[in-house]
This record gives sequence, C-alpha cells and structure tokens, in this order.
Amino acid sequence: MNESSLFNQMYQPDVLTCLADLSNDEVFTPPTVANAMLDLLPKEIWHDPSVKILDPACKTGVFLREAAKRFIEGEKDIFPDLQERINHIFHEQLFGIGITEITSLISRRSVYCSKYPNSLFSVTYFDTPVGNILYHNIQHTWKNGTCIFCGAAESQYKRNDGKESYAYEFIHTDHPEEIWNMKFDVIIGNPPYQLSDGGGEGSSATPIYNKFIEQAIKLNPKYISMIVPARWYSGGKGLDAFRDMMLHDKRLSIIHDFPETADCFPGLNIRGGVCYFLWDSNHSGNATVYDHKNNSVDIACRPLLENKAATFIRYNKAIEILHKVQSFGEETMDSRVQSRNYYGIPSNFSQYSTSPTASRTIPLYRSDRNPSSPKYVYINKKDVMRNFEDIYKMKVIVSKASPGGDEYPHAIISKPIISESGSACTETYLIVDFVEDEVAANSLVSYMSTKFFRFMMSLIKNTQNISKGVFGFTPVQKWDHIWTDEELYSKYNITEKEQEFINSMIKPMDLGEIENA
Repeated sequence: MNESSLFNQMYQPDVLTCLADLSNDEVFTPPTVANAMLDLLPKEIWHDPSVKILDPACKTGVFLREAAKRFIEGEKDIFPDLQERINHIFHEQLFGIGITEITSLISRRSVYCSKYPNSLFSVTYFDTPVGNILYHNIQHTWKNGTCIFCGAAESQYKRNDGKESYAYEFIHTDHPEEIWNMKFDVIIGNPPYQLSDGGGEGSSATPIYNKFIEQAIKLNPKYISMIVPARWYSGGKGLDAFRDMMLHDKRLSIIHDFPETADCFPGLNIRGGVCYFLWDSNHSGNATVYDHKNNSVDIACRPLLENKAATFIRYNKAIEILHKVQSFGEETMDSRVQSRNYYGIPSNFSQYSTSPTASRTIPLYRSDRNPSSPKYVYINKKDVMRNFEDIYKMKVIVSKASPGGDEYPHAIISKPIISESGSACTETYLIVDFVEDEVAANSLVSYMSTKFFRFMMSLIKNTQNISKGVFGFTPVQKWDHIWTDEELYSKYNITEKEQEFINSMIKPMDLGEIENA
C-alpha cells in the first residue's frame, strides 16, 4: 500500500460527510468540525509516536480517522515504511469506545477500512475483531427508578437482552481508568447529549454530555476537546455543579461558540447552539473565546466569569455593554420575576369553562396552541393551589417558552400580557412583576418590548424556556412612563456600534402587538 492510495482511494468520496444524524441528541460529527477540533491541539503531537488519543464516544470514528491521517504524515521520518507506520499508529496511538454496537462497527470501518480489523480487508491486522475500538453491552445500575450513573429512567431504558441499553461504558463506572489501563494524552469526541429521565409532561431528559467531560478530567490527560450543547453556560437540567466546575477551571483555554447550530452542524437546530473547547492541563488564566456567526468570527481573550456573574457570557461584544449597565448598581429583574408555576396550576389543566359561570369566575391565562381558542378561560377559586391572595394584584406575565428558532435576530420572549386584578395563570407563564395600576403595567410592557431589555436577557438565556434566572442582568426601571430604546441607550451610554450589535441580535417588538386584558 502507498500513501496515495490510502488518502485518495480509501477516503474518497468521504461517506462521513453525508451520514444522517441518529437524532438531535446523537449527532454525527462532520470531518470539517473534527479537524477544526484537532487543530486546537499543538502541532508537535502529530510527530510524537508516544502520544495516545482516546475517543470515548465513537459514532463514526471520524476523530480517530482524521488523527490517523495527521500521524501518518507527521511520523514519516520516524517510520519510513508506511505499513510499519500504520501498524504503530493504529495499535499504539488510537483508541476508542463505541456508544452502540452499530456505531462501533461504523467506527471500525472508518478507521481500519474494515468493520472487523482481524480481516484481510483491514489496513492493519489485529488479533481480535474489535481492534482498539471497544464496545461492551453495559447495563444501567438502577436505584429508585433511575440509573445511578447517568440518570436514565428505568421505565424507559430497562431492556431485554439483545436490545441496545444506551448505557455508555465510559460514564457507567467510577473508575474509567480501568477500561484501558493506560495514560491518554488527548481525549476528544462528540458525546451523546441527553437521555430520557421519565419525568415531566411528555418527554423529559437529563443531560449526560457533562458526565463524559467529568470522566475525561478524571483521567487527567494533557488535553480534552469535546463538542457539546452550549446550554451549560447558564442553564440545563442538573448542570449547576458542572457549570460551576467548568467556569472556575483555569485549564479551559479555548471555546468556540456557535449560537446558531447550523453554523457548525448544517441543517440541525439544537436550542441554545453548540460549542467545542480545549481543556489544556498546562493552561492557567483567561480563555480565548471565538464567537461564530454567519461565517464571521469575533475573538477575545477574557475571563470565563465576569464580575458578579454566575454564568458564561457568550458574546464578546456584549461584555462592555454589560459592564456599563452593571456600573449603575441597580436592582435586577430576577428579584421581581416569580418562580415557575406561581399559582400551582399545571399547563394541561382542563377543568375550566370558556365563559364565566356561577362557580367559575376567575380568568385563567393558559397555554393556547389553537389560534381560534379564547385567550383565557374561567376557573373556580379552589383551583388556585397557592398564592391565592396575589390573584387580586395586577401583573404582567409572559410565556416561559420563547418563540422561533435560534436564528438571529431573535425575539427572545413572546408578547407580554397584562393580567388584570383577579386573574391567574398556568405554569405556561411567568409573572414578570406585580404592578400598581395600568400606567405601571403599560410602562413595564413597554420596557419588555425594547431591544435593550431583551438583549440583556439574551446574555443569560440560551434555551427555549425562560426562568427568573435569565433576568439576572436586566435592570429594574421605574414603572411611570413608556420606555424606548433611545432613552435606555442614552441612560447607559450605549454607543452606535453597540446599538448595531444589539439590532443584529434582537428583533423589534411592536407595542401595538402587546396583549392587554
């Protein structure tokens, strides 16, 4: 075999450029993205025959395949004979763990040019049919209905023998070092993103990509690079401890951020976007952040945590705006917004009438997917499970689900609603603030309609649903007049260039569109 045939025949055309994703949670990595992540590593490692690389979540083998190409070129002087070089690289330097049986076969086919590397068709011969890409049918460990390692629901993932369990080997152990019993220099990959935990209305999921990163850090390699959803910056179910760990880890040296998933994974939409990063064991200090948007990149070296912030600010251009606003030392809206499901009425509540009756007199704002349905219905006093006394306060509410996709400019929130005294709402809505009268209500609504308000929200919000926490950077104003962006820009000294950036991020919202009960 010569090098020309290896590169020009075995990988052309490249099937990995056109494989359909398994789902939004198990996304195949395009070779271009895999190579961009490999580019984060020091160039000298491709000339070092002692370097060992692990992909703990093999789906197509693309990371190992592209690393092999680099080693084959970089180790020419060390192993002049091509076959000897290939044998060394595949046997001593590249290792993987398939996430399912089928992805292990795909990965072996990509890396060894044969799904069975002990066959005549493999570019290098192994004594076993798995080579260095393992797959074991691991089972979950159940306790109180969930897996103690990944949080998967027993009701969803307890399978008969022979069926895929989705119990990923790398994270279903307290001792990941025992899987290979060797020291890895680089751990790189695109782990599965989440598994159903059996909770909530309809489908509910718990993230698991964080567990792959945590396990990788346990192995203490020189470098870690993974591509994952960006929800961990400020949200995500059960990610508080993980976020705190990551944002205080001075070894996190580079982040490439993609607010619009399609800029990284064409044709795919993962709410909140995705990111890939470099964790460098020798790094200590600020991170270099690459903001990707519409084929342009904005680069800044900065702390992962801004002063008084508990979340990561994804937009480099937003940092100075945030500093200007915070310099006023004002109360922020998260102190006014009420917690989810304030009145204890679920979204699917159905014991209502569409017009008032003798027993059902309280207007209820609820989820309404049918445009022809009434904006609100009527319920009995006993249906308000908590905070009953507050239904008699006027308030401004907003849907907790944001409209549209991740494309920019973005609306960030749906139209606010002035909920009159004596009304309630289901958990579909958040109460933004209680107000004294219509003047105050209209003032708050006008503020929420400004691009400034919604931009400050966007610095934290990176999932479809909003919570009181995403209002943590948005200052409280006086609810005594109609607010405009011009007034707010003047108050906070927002420059024309900064205004242009805000305009590129946030859609206008017409005050005439605001619902007023």
